[in-house]
Amino acid sequence: MATGNPPFKIILGSSSMARQKILAEMGYEFTIVTADIDEKGIRRKQPEELVVALAEAKADAIIPRLSSAGQLEEDAPATLLITADTVVVYEGMIREKPTSKEEAREFIKGYSGGHAEVVGSVLVTNLKTGKRKGGWDRAEVYFLDIPDEVIDNLIDEGITLNVAGGLMLEHPLTFPFVDAVIGTIDTVMGLSTDLTERLILEAL
Repeated sequence: MATGNPPFKIILGSSSMARQKILAEMGYEFTIVTADIDEKGIRRKQPEELVVALAEAKADAIIPRLSSAGQLEEDAPATLLITADTVVVYEGMIREKPTSKEEAREFIKGYSGGHAEVVGSVLVTNLKTGKRKGGWDRAEVYFLDIPDEVIDNLIDEGITLNVAGGLMLEHPLTFPFVDAVIGTIDTVMGLSTDLTERLILEAL
């Protein structure tokens, strides 16, 4: 947990509101720069390898933009770039963001009365030294039966299209139907706090 003003700057390489909320709750101030990459162009068989590769690709896309924008002053304090990625694994299949409302509905119906695994990566790059530290975490989510009208409301909102596997655990429509979480909720939301803290220390 951050205390006072840490002797480094943080850039969060993500547009995820959940990741921004978690990092802010950890006590850090940060700026946001998003990566524009073709996530579908990066494929790995194992979910752990995929999320790590995607976090690395996001960092690799962001760093040249920061350099060209003159945001990496040599005499500035250490700047840490945090990138992350999350996928859902359901019945052995890797699920990323749904590509349509129909796919989102299929995803959520599958979770009803069942369970899914969430695998998330975090990568911290020290832009001053080039040191890069990354890792991944996992959590399992078990669901009660989710009524069709709740699924309909989730789909109508459209927000499930922006999250891995269409799974937004913290959503007020979803949360009442969560039976158990094995692991941490912040991992499911997209940014493991324990992993992030450890990697920040390792990257400094």
